Amino acid sequence: MKFQVIFTYDSEYLGYVAEVPELPGCVSQGTNLDEAIENIKDAIKGYLHVLEKHGKPYVTKEYQSFVGEVVV
Repeated sequence: MKFQVIFTYDSEYLGYVAEVPELPGCVSQGTNLDEAIENIKDAIKGYLHVLEKHGKPYVTKEYQSFVGEVVV
C-alpha cells in the first residue's frame, strides 16, 4: 500500500514530523529524515492493525495531490 506522507522540519524539535493525511491522527517523528520515514512506516502499520482489530477495515482512497513551493 502507498500512502502520501507530509514531512515537516520542526526547528523546536530539531527533527522531522511525519503526518499521513489519509489516516487522521497518524503522526510520527524522527531526528533525521531516514528515522522519520522508518517511524511513520511503523505508525501506519500500527494504525492499520488497530483498525483491523476493531473490525474497521481500511478502504483505499485515491488521493492525487502535489505539495510544492512558490516564491513570491
